[in-house]
Amino acid sequence: MRADRLMTIMILLQNRGKMTAKELAEELEVSDRTILRDMDALSTAGIPVVSDRGKDGGWRLVDNFRSQLSGLTMDDLKSLFLFPSGKVLEDLGLHSGALDTRQKLLAAIPGTFRGEAEAIWERIHIDSSTWRASKENLDALKTVQQAVWESKKLTILYEQADGEQNERVVEPLGLVAKGDTWYLVAIRDSEFRNYRVSRIHKAIVENETFIRPANFILAGYWEQSKEEFIQRLPAYDVQVEIHPSVMKRLYFTSKFVQVIKKESSSPDQWIEATLRFNAEQEAVEYIVGFANKMKIIAPKDLKSKVVSLANSVIDFYNEL
Repeated sequence: MRADRLMTIMILLQNRGKMTAKELAEELEVSDRTILRDMDALSTAGIPVVSDRGKDGGWRLVDNFRSQLSGLTMDDLKSLFLFPSGKVLEDLGLHSGALDTRQKLLAAIPGTFRGEAEAIWERIHIDSSTWRASKENLDALKTVQQAVWESKKLTILYEQADGEQNERVVEPLGLVAKGDTWYLVAIRDSEFRNYRVSRIHKAIVENETFIRPANFILAGYWEQSKEEFIQRLPAYDVQVEIHPSVMKRLYFTSKFVQVIKKESSSPDQWIEATLRFNAEQEAVEYIVGFANKMKIIAPKDLKSKVVSLANSVIDFYNEL
């Protein structure tokens, strides 16, 4: 589209200072004549573009013209240039064009800040994906996203945690990426609900629109919802003594265990700690994995359950 091309010309001239019509034509894959017509259009719109003749000539913006952002601080710059994971943008279908978005930002900010902005870009990269690529089914994401943008009701076939599937009509308010997992925030039966997009097996955008709740802020709702979910999680605490040789494993063995207390000691002494699990069975299986490097202090009845599981493993392999 011509409007996009005119904006790109402005950005290129802002970033590079001066370019010939031929250079612009090659960059934008159009003819020299098209560039000349575009320059006339920019001048008519009040953009101060001029052409310098001669060997070092070319098109430039008068007086280093910048479409500056007012009131920009260094913290603002850091926020602008700390882009989310490319995987998140790809899931949403937001692919980078020929000119990187950050190049456009560089063109728009005051010249005194450009060096700092480039430094942030070069020094920090955010990758919010997990080490192992997600295998979740995101076939419905595009349809869900359409309903979110258009504020239209959405009929979904949703699979619950127990595997049961049922159809429901929801009012989609927004999408949230947590790690590489997508959630739909929606209203159903006048209540806010969270749906894991990978469990949506079918989605149909209805023609009927809905009115978003006044003053609804997606980020604020999500933080509150997340905190309430954490508070509802069951907690099973176990006091143990841990051999120092396996302390590093403690933080990498399971994503479900939480170390809520650890008593410091000398390097050759056992370390007292309190571990928090979601359930007793999780604690039993976790502790068995550390063999003779973890002792149970409390609850005392947990010892017999760990011994029972260990014996069942021994009996199983003796019979093979």
